[in-house]
Amino acid sequence: MDSSVAVDSNLLSSQKGGWNAAIFVIFVEMAERFAFYGLAGNLITYLTNNLGQPVAAAAKNVNTWVGVSAIFPVLGAFVADSYLGRFKTILASSFIYFLGMVLLSLSVSVIPTHSRKQVFFTALYILAIGEGGHKPCVQTFAADQFDENSPEEKAAKSSFFNWWYLGIVTGASVAIVVVIYLQDNVSWAAGFGVLAASLAVALALFLIGMKRYRKQRPTGSPFTNVAQVFVAAARKWRLTETRGGKGICYEDDRGQSHIGGQTMVHKLVRTTQFRFLDKAMIIDNEDAMTKSKNPWRLCPLNQVEEVKLLLRLIPIWLNCLMFCAVIAQLHTFFTKQGSTMLRSLGPDFQVPPAALQSIVGITIIIAVPIYDRVFVPMARKLTKNTTGITMLQRIGIGLFVSVLNMVVAGIVETARVNTARRHGLIDTPKAVIPMSVWWLLPQYVLTGIGDVFTIVGLQELFYDQMPEEMRSIGAAFYISIVGVGSFVNTGIISVVQMISSKHGNEWLGDNLNRSNLNYFYWVLAGLSAINLCVYMWISNGFEYKKVQDYDERNDLEMEGKET
Repeated sequence: MDSSVAVDSNLLSSQKGGWNAAIFVIFVEMAERFAFYGLAGNLITYLTNNLGQPVAAAAKNVNTWVGVSAIFPVLGAFVADSYLGRFKTILASSFIYFLGMVLLSLSVSVIPTHSRKQVFFTALYILAIGEGGHKPCVQTFAADQFDENSPEEKAAKSSFFNWWYLGIVTGASVAIVVVIYLQDNVSWAAGFGVLAASLAVALALFLIGMKRYRKQRPTGSPFTNVAQVFVAAARKWRLTETRGGKGICYEDDRGQSHIGGQTMVHKLVRTTQFRFLDKAMIIDNEDAMTKSKNPWRLCPLNQVEEVKLLLRLIPIWLNCLMFCAVIAQLHTFFTKQGSTMLRSLGPDFQVPPAALQSIVGITIIIAVPIYDRVFVPMARKLTKNTTGITMLQRIGIGLFVSVLNMVVAGIVETARVNTARRHGLIDTPKAVIPMSVWWLLPQYVLTGIGDVFTIVGLQELFYDQMPEEMRSIGAAFYISIVGVGSFVNTGIISVVQMISSKHGNEWLGDNLNRSNLNYFYWVLAGLSAINLCVYMWISNGFEYKKVQDYDERNDLEMEGKET
């Protein structure tokens, strides 16, 4: 009777998860990205044209909102991993996100004009709260549907991140084409109403797949384990393994998962980086005489190595801020450039300048399958690496592309200003410059190629290299790169404006024809080149996570046979 119950339980467990569950979560994220980019893609147009904000101020407001939306996920991930779990956090945040989008739709339609600005920004930051719970959990929750102890599902997970990103880019691209057209040609209320409807569909889809999901319970605050290592190491800073040490604490009841009735123990290999933390696992006289281990004095090897994993990711996090500062131009100055150029497709149709962002999505949609099905197999033959190139190499290629992107953008902007000068339009900022908007195509394509390498590489790195119980935190830290990168871009804009205004001509004024946006792009190119050099030096010394997996039950069986 008991064995049949166990078999039935295992059968039910095996029927959950995998692509059958992950596909629902991918569609949920596609709908959420549809809503986010339908708003972010044209936000600067609403701020400048409808709320009357100066271009530089509007760019800062866009960057600040994107930044806050990308930093709140750190708090959301903490709540998910410590208290609610990923499933409940996604459910609650999706509801908050939907309410924020409904309020945003009302703010541009039925709210009186004198209160419209306040309600609009209130709705924006309610959306940021929803993003805080949604972003760090959805991708991690989808990846959790693949069992790393199953060879088939582990292989599927290696392709999951590519196809995940392809799905959300598809949602974003459709939003940029469809929603922005509605905003520019029908009404802002209609555009935002479509976004609210997409979030309602996303919530319904998530609930439909509810019985298929593998759900992990919250494990408690992961930051407590991190703090214990630092405190224990500080208390034993004078100890060494040979002086005052009685041995190393290897015993660990963490890092275990139960699969099919077997206990799989994941032990991290001891590394030589950040050796000052190793003092936390040295057993001294007091530890040896105490029956119960004090976690604030003695930490096992696995716990210490998990903290090292976090420390290794910090320099990579810092190095990718400039990349995100570069891609922040996509929603701001790229769009304002396009608004000054010829955008006619036929006699009656004008391409909305923000719709050019769909080129990034189209590039990614084309590039991801080529990367996954062509580039990786070819690189695999040369490198003998199962993923073709390492995650850090992938990120580095994207950083190089971002340098090239800003150089190209600066050259195109120089040509645009020269065209305006030749036709006597230098002091007519609202005039259409006789230069096709398709000259901007290279910088949009390079943005997409950079994303395929760096953004997807960061997603995989911050999932793969994080401790298992902190993977929502890892997703939040990856997302926060985008947010802090937006703040970095805001800071660069402020410094450039301050310095250039002292010399008589603001580089980023309301009249782009009189401004020096090309100089700003070249400044970003120079900073990105310096950043790339630092990244190459740091990544050269990076140590990837090394895990020793073994089947505890099988080991016990082998010991029994030997005796």
